[in-house]
Amino acid sequence: MTSTPDPSTAPAAPRPHADSGPRPQPPAGIVPQPAPPVFAAAPSERPFRRGFGLGAGAGLGLGGMLLVLSVIGSIISALVFGALTSVAAQSSTPRIAALETVWGADTAPAAQTVLAIPIVGVIQAESEDGFALTASTYGYEIARTLDGLKAEDAAGVALLMDTPGGTINGSRAIADAVERYQSRTGKKVAAFVMGLSASGGMYAMAGADRIIADHGSLIGSIGVIFGPFVRYRDVVATSGNLLESGVTTTGGITQEYLTQGKGKDFGDPFRDMSAEERRIMTAGMANEYAAFVSWVSKARGIPEQTIRDDIGAYIYDGNTAIAKKLIDAQLGPDEAFRDIAQLMGLDPNTARLAKRRAPSAWEEWLGASARLYGYQRQVQDAPRATSVICQGAPQPLLWHGTVAGVCG
Repeated sequence: MTSTPDPSTAPAAPRPHADSGPRPQPPAGIVPQPAPPVFAAAPSERPFRRGFGLGAGAGLGLGGMLLVLSVIGSIISALVFGALTSVAAQSSTPRIAALETVWGADTAPAAQTVLAIPIVGVIQAESEDGFALTASTYGYEIARTLDGLKAEDAAGVALLMDTPGGTINGSRAIADAVERYQSRTGKKVAAFVMGLSASGGMYAMAGADRIIADHGSLIGSIGVIFGPFVRYRDVVATSGNLLESGVTTTGGITQEYLTQGKGKDFGDPFRDMSAEERRIMTAGMANEYAAFVSWVSKARGIPEQTIRDDIGAYIYDGNTAIAKKLIDAQLGPDEAFRDIAQLMGLDPNTARLAKRRAPSAWEEWLGASARLYGYQRQVQDAPRATSVICQGAPQPLLWHGTVAGVCG
């Protein structure tokens, strides 16, 4: 019988070195015990190397993460800063940092860029003047835009005209600002008529150094109209709906206003205009007409009497407008823009015509105005300007007051 030695009294088997040969087998009959975990008895520098490697790896990972976050943060900050800068530019008197090319090379520098300022739709004074169903230009805001320009901002200015006219004060504000810009910067201003420039449009562009009209455009209407005033006689009933109004005038019903102040009910459609009212209003219109005629006469070199007696308040085609000295040339867009570039002393092959762009959706989200400063919101999406301001008669080409006051 073979005896089994007590494990507690048996001599311990030597622990093999990690680098030694095959592990020796236990003697027969001895139940092997699980060996403790074997860690390589590496040279003295290995624990340091392992710890340093783990620490360096974690440090590099954290540093890389911070670097990526920093880059992302910088990109976001740049985008936000750029958008906020654009927001600021849109919320006050704007400069011309954000432009979109109308014609020419996109890469042209400011010294080779002519700033295009569209004058489209009805010319009003301020954005608070009311809402027009067609595109609108706000004369006071366009004037502030021109007044904010420095000589180094652009090689000159081109007014892109497509307007039936508008308020006297809004149109005159643009005309005065054009003159100030020319005097302050020594730069030239050109005007290009893209379909129509009547009445207030003629007022606004008359002071330009050169006026060119596209083929088929209409120019003129140097006159002033105030109203309309309606007189209903023997009114018996009024009716209508959201689309149109109606008056039955078979007799029996009249209307009158109770007022304080002489002439306060002037314009009441249910009574005749008095002789005194007619005289006062005609005198006021005569003053505005005289100022209009004087301005065009001075700017275009046309005798005032010629404007009054010959040109009048008619609208003319391009060729006739040239003959009457209302414009200088009739050219297509590409020829016209090349001509304007040469007027500014630029090489047409390297110059460009650019206009301020509307705020992007991102800029609007950050607080930019939803409309481009100087225009009714998104003027590029509004209907094109026509000579029709209101439905029905008469068709005013220049008035003083809100659109609602003209169209009802």
